[in-house]
Amino acid sequence: MRVLVLYCHPNPESYGAALHRAVVETLTAAGHDVDDCDLYAEGFDPVLTREERTGYHSLATNTLPVQAHVDRLRAAEALVLGFPVWNFGLPALLKGYLDRVFLPGVSFGLVDGRTQGMLTHIRRIAVVTTYGASRWRAFLMGDPPRRYCTRVLRAVTRFSASVSYLAHYDMNRASDATRAAFLGRVRTRLSGL
Repeated sequence: MRVLVLYCHPNPESYGAALHRAVVETLTAAGHDVDDCDLYAEGFDPVLTREERTGYHSLATNTLPVQAHVDRLRAAEALVLGFPVWNFGLPALLKGYLDRVFLPGVSFGLVDGRTQGMLTHIRRIAVVTTYGASRWRAFLMGDPPRRYCTRVLRAVTRFSASVSYLAHYDMNRASDATRAAFLGRVRTRLSGL
């Protein structure tokens, strides 16, 4: 399976980076064709310009500023996102990627004034993330990243993709043992992608 890994963390020595390495190694060992998109390492520009926003609905030209990323997304059969949750949200760089690449005509279309998912070639979605807060606190805040990844991302596949959401909560009090256990869980779940 062709898997697009979208990774978003600025520190190559972080626990998030260790998770990212485990994701890529596990998927590669399982025989998948992995397209590893490290948004920081690639220098992705998350800023949606005025010109891009003005031409947002122009299907003939809206993809031109990010065509290479659109092509990578269109080639994928599975999508794996790796990121930390900051302030109960997605990192700005990842949000900027979604705003600039998940365009009309790419991830959704407008049919009779309603949106319809267009990423029907994506069969699996997996998310590997970390939270500083506990699961309970994230729940009380509405857990926007979980909702986005399990609802919105699934909707752009017309609900045909299955979603695995792997989260290590309470990183502020994590131990070597909890981090190792989560790393093992990630490897186990992704080996069966």
